[in-house]
Amino acid sequence: MPETLVLVPGLACTARLFEPQIAVLFEGHPIVVADQRQDDSIPAMAARLLREAPERFALAGLSMGGYVALEVIRQAPERVSRLALLDTSARPDTAEASQDRERLIALAEAGRLEDIHDRLWPRLVHPDHRDSQTLRNTLLGMMRETGAAAYIRQQRAIMARADSRPTLPGIEIPTLILVGEGDAITPPDVAREMAEMIEWASLVVVPDSGHMSTLEQPDRVNQALKLWLGRT
Repeated sequence: MPETLVLVPGLACTARLFEPQIAVLFEGHPIVVADQRQDDSIPAMAARLLREAPERFALAGLSMGGYVALEVIRQAPERVSRLALLDTSARPDTAEASQDRERLIALAEAGRLEDIHDRLWPRLVHPDHRDSQTLRNTLLGMMRETGAAAYIRQQRAIMARADSRPTLPGIEIPTLILVGEGDAITPPDVAREMAEMIEWASLVVVPDSGHMSTLEQPDRVNQALKLWLGRT
């Protein structure tokens, strides 16, 4: 039976975040996209994933999806065969970041999702991609599909997330740490920190990419994921 790959989208993202990967990786691998829009805590998101996933699976998450993936490892490490952490961090939220999130939550409560997108856009992608209307429309479309209520739940969950760094040395499965070289939200130094703490980890820094690596540089990300999955 082929190994199932479970993908976990980030904040205000849907399965569209992984469309370029699903198109390439689907052959030979059943793919499940986790539902991270129903719950208001990272542990609850992880528990839902575990209820809906097969008994054993490969797991990849981007940004908030990485926080969920690390919580899955905390709750049920025996069920994960390999782990990919994309543009994410094992650190807890900082006070400054939580203050920024509160301001974004206030905009969401007022129904101003477009204003949230406009504020975040310069930090989400590499400077070379800021003029991409296609990419911008994709991210805004995912935010609209997520909706204000789910967005607020996700932000609250992120703010309360645990420090996952103590978990990292105990991870003993093939682990991919991938980050855009221009990621302004979870920069390469944060990825290197994780890679250094996981003995089985390999680090991939993607050129000409910001935080949204799966959409900004899909071919490079697909290549890294294929190697991680043991495929050529």
